[in-house]
Amino acid sequence: MKKIDETNKAIIKQLYDGRKAYSAIADELKITENTVRARVNKLIEEGILQISGLVDPESIPGLQVVMMGVKLKTLDLERKAKEFSLLRGVISAAVVTGRYDLIVQLVLSEAEGFSLLDFFKKELVKVTKILEVETFVVYQSHNFRIPYIL
Repeated sequence: MKKIDETNKAIIKQLYDGRKAYSAIADELKITENTVRARVNKLIEEGILQISGLVDPESIPGLQVVMMGVKLKTLDLERKAKEFSLLRGVISAAVVTGRYDLIVQLVLSEAEGFSLLDFFKKELVKVTKILEVETFVVYQSHNFRIPYIL
C-alpha cells in the first residue's frame, strides 16, 4: 500500500472541487504551484488520484442508480468483482463482508434503452457462478454523485 503524506492529503482535499486552480491550492497550503502540479501528477501516475466529473443522478431525468448485493458460488471474489466491473452500467464492484460477497453499484437509463431488466438479460448473464442477487433501487440520496458512464 502506498503512503500518502500530509501535503498530498491536503492537496487531495482541496481537489474535492476538481476544477480548483493549482494556484489557489498553492496559496491556501502555502506551497508553490509547481509543487502542487508535480504532486498531483505523481498521485495520478501512481493510481492514487483520479480527477473526474461526477453528476447528481437525481438531476438527470430517467437516470436510475441501483445497488446490488451478490452471493457467489465461488470464493474467487476478486476475479468476480473484476468481471462485474466490466459490465455495461456498472460503476463499481466491491468485495465486502456480511451476507453478500459483492456490492455492485449500477447506473441505468430508460432514455438510453438500458433498464434494470436489460442489465439482467444482457449483462448479468455474462457472469457465471452467481448464487443470488438482491437489488436496492436508490429513490433518493443526499450528497451522492456518480460518474456518467452510459
